[in-house]
Amino acid sequence: MNSYEAAITRVHHEEWARVVASLAKRFGDLDIAEEAAAEAFATAVERWPETGVPPNPGAWLTTTANRKAIDRLRRETKRDDKHKEAQMRYEEPPEPLGAIDDERLRLIFTCCHPALAMETRVALTLRMVGGLTVPEIARAFLVQETAMGQRITRAKAKIKAANIPYRVPSAEDLPTRVSGVLAVLFLVFNEGYLASSADTDPVRQELTAEAIRLTRLIRTLLPADGEVAGLLALMLLTEARRTARVSATGELVSLDEQDRGSWDTTLIAEGHQLVRERLAARVRPGRYQILAAINAVHTSARDARDTDWSQVVALYDQLRVLDPSPIVALNHAIAVAELDGPEVALAAIDRLEPRLAAYHPYHAARADLLRRLGRSQESRAAYDKAIELTANTAETAYLTRRRSQLS
Repeated sequence: MNSYEAAITRVHHEEWARVVASLAKRFGDLDIAEEAAAEAFATAVERWPETGVPPNPGAWLTTTANRKAIDRLRRETKRDDKHKEAQMRYEEPPEPLGAIDDERLRLIFTCCHPALAMETRVALTLRMVGGLTVPEIARAFLVQETAMGQRITRAKAKIKAANIPYRVPSAEDLPTRVSGVLAVLFLVFNEGYLASSADTDPVRQELTAEAIRLTRLIRTLLPADGEVAGLLALMLLTEARRTARVSATGELVSLDEQDRGSWDTTLIAEGHQLVRERLAARVRPGRYQILAAINAVHTSARDARDTDWSQVVALYDQLRVLDPSPIVALNHAIAVAELDGPEVALAAIDRLEPRLAAYHPYHAARADLLRRLGRSQESRAAYDKAIELTANTAETAYLTRRRSQLS
């Protein structure tokens, strides 16, 4: 990659959302905003190697994109009416501000509106805010390119037809809406952290990196929000272990077996700092902050045997109050096994079976506890069920090895 390609890539990461958001605010149409922004970046690719990168590339791109959008409006049928409508929208007095006035936040909240299906929110956010191309998003989620393009097109059409407002929510609605945005970003991160399909790499750094980048953006826009900080810390502390999570032979490496010397100490330090900041705030933590604190305990131990399991269990006790889901209960029981033994944990896990029968980590955890209790035949059956339900190739390899080690 030459210097101009590197500069354009950097500017694309930094300015895409701002350019699209500015156009969406002016013209009130995500289609126009997306197309004009893409044309402006294409123009930059052609011109900048000859003219040099402008002193303010964001302003150059926004100006160019605005011209492209106006040209498109003038070319379209009924162009005079549409151009007049766009000009009127641009000349209207500003609407009353929401909790925070930033055009990128308007764009993010529009893409993550609860009226849209979750898979649609994810695709639209990656395209409109992240700037990923339709082929890139389609590959990420193993969807045909045409199908992903149609999904995004339908989403933009629904936003227009349903008059979904392009604005930052009011102060009273903001916590709920931010929670929805974070759920989208966490879903993207988790798909990269442990891919749900057998047809792709088990760990996909391009998705975890994009989720972290977008969460950093939200953190910049909402610096006082504890859950935003918590999610960023959680992602950083998880991403820090990425290179240790899959062996050279393509097998998942469990936390207790990982080479902790290969963990990214810079990401760990940043994650720990965010956790400490939230503790110092003395505000009741939310779900992501507690999950980040749990990860901070794990990443503070130089050896798995040094893990403060009593603190982990206490944090899961807090989390169960906020999120009494069976998955949280499962993780709580796994931690309890380290304090009170596998028999106590197994009794707690078995009570979850009706709700987690199709969840492979349930069967994997149960298999491990049965193994530790010497109940090999039952453990083998549990491993069989976990392997049957697992699509991730690295997980399958790990579970298969553990099963083969049974006496």
